[in-house]
Amino acid sequence: MTHDLIVIGSGILGLATAFLAHKQGQSVHVIEAEAAPVHSSIMNFGHACFTGQADLIQPVADRARRGWLQAAQDTGLWAAQSGTWIPAVTELEMQVLREFAAHRGEADVTLVGPGEIRDALANPDLEAVGGAHLPRDMRVNPREAAPRLVAWLASQGVTFTWNTRVTAVSDGRVDTVRGEYSARRVIACPGDQLRGLFPRIAEGNGVRVCTLAMALLTRPGRIPVETALLTGTSLARYDGFAAMPSVPQLRDELASREPELVAMVANLMATGIPNGLLVGDSHAYSLSPEPFIDEALAEVLIERASYYFGLGEPVVRQRWLGHYADSAERNLVLVHPDDSTTVAVVTSGIGMTLSFGIAELALSGQVVEGF
Repeated sequence: MTHDLIVIGSGILGLATAFLAHKQGQSVHVIEAEAAPVHSSIMNFGHACFTGQADLIQPVADRARRGWLQAAQDTGLWAAQSGTWIPAVTELEMQVLREFAAHRGEADVTLVGPGEIRDALANPDLEAVGGAHLPRDMRVNPREAAPRLVAWLASQGVTFTWNTRVTAVSDGRVDTVRGEYSARRVIACPGDQLRGLFPRIAEGNGVRVCTLAMALLTRPGRIPVETALLTGTSLARYDGFAAMPSVPQLRDELASREPELVAMVANLMATGIPNGLLVGDSHAYSLSPEPFIDEALAEVLIERASYYFGLGEPVVRQRWLGHYADSAERNLVLVHPDDSTTVAVVTSGIGMTLSFGIAELALSGQVVEGF
């Protein structure tokens, strides 16, 4: 059978592409090397942090938000419209938040006082000078979202071929270890496996693998399940915040105040899920990363995250080394090797956030210059 579309990869970007194509009335075939989604799409925070992304990409973020809401409505997956809380523990962090609020406006950013940020994080002892709430941001459970999308798509007639590695793609033909498949169009979403399938595209865009230490803690009942926390390190990392004029000073302050976090290229953050509190993360970059988690590094992340929530003795339930495709040159690889093939890989840690928006770009043939 020849389908309208073959999607390579069952990560969240591949599934978002399959979802939107199915909604458009296309016949879709998803080919995946594993037996289920097991890579970066289930290892992350499930934090759809639309607001903190660059001004340039906000229209795509808006599409992504609509996509998540539609997917939640259709499939029943949990998607909380609870926003993101950012406590400011220094005056400089608060200054960056003020600048960002003035830049984006009240619909995107609500500045709050110390009491409100303490209440939001259920920690009356947090030494905060204020903070912000980003109401447009959303939360999903990364351990549920991809499997739920798979189950719903399969029930709607989307074809899935599992345990099947793709070896070559050209002009609507997909060669695999199990034989050849064809479609009018192919969209490849291989994530950090890009180098194995399209090595020249990977090399031309400086694609490597980012690994990150993460943990699942026991979440006390006082902390809401929909909680999403960003911190000062996030303000120095995400493009939208990082464009603010006081961020260079904030980076200097962080280097002095939190040298351990800066040394591990940390984005200290946390999100709740029904069975715990996801915390992390560090960042390390390599073409062939080692699988080991440094215990001292992991403990720093857990200790710092616990501070924001007032966890005196955090209970660690799981640890893992996450991974995703990364590039120092760009946030997105969206190219067309031939007239029938599109390659779409998010090369930063925002794939979960922008998945439905990037999928719409891939299906429509649009590009975003400079992202």
